[in-house]
Amino acid sequence: MLETKDLILDKAGFEDWEAMYRNVWRHPESARYMRWRVTMDPADAPDRMRRTIEWQKAHDTYLVYLKATGQAIGFAGVEQMSPTAWEEAGICLGPDYVGRGYGKQILQRLVDYAKSLGAEEFVCYAREQNTASRALIASLGFAWIDAEEKVDERDGSTYTYLKFHKAL
Repeated sequence: MLETKDLILDKAGFEDWEAMYRNVWRHPESARYMRWRVTMDPADAPDRMRRTIEWQKAHDTYLVYLKATGQAIGFAGVEQMSPTAWEEAGICLGPDYVGRGYGKQILQRLVDYAKSLGAEEFVCYAREQNTASRALIASLGFAWIDAEEKVDERDGSTYTYLKFHKAL
């Protein structure tokens, strides 16, 4: 479990499927810059939560909960790239929770977590069109280091994937 001023990042519980469906998974705007597909039917959400729980067993990923309510409002994670380098593995908040400073709290906490595990470098990514993510990354002092053209597996469109780096 990781904690910020307003949030708790923790492993998913099956009971969180409804909040994740309501707050995140059913919203196209939440998935717009991500690699996952929207879950339109609430009947599909429990199975999606089972897959999320299985995934989290082998990955350093979390649901994001509001401290004030305990409600799941998003997800975030990190991955170790090498003994001294870590990268964010996606940060996503439901549309009702964007623009409140939660993304900055999450990214800073992930950086601090990686540093506590020996990271000397942290890497973030954002699609070029995702101005909110790019602003978040810049606000924490990351510098752009690379760009790569990619194809969105969902619709075949191309996009530019930007890579940012910060020495810790």
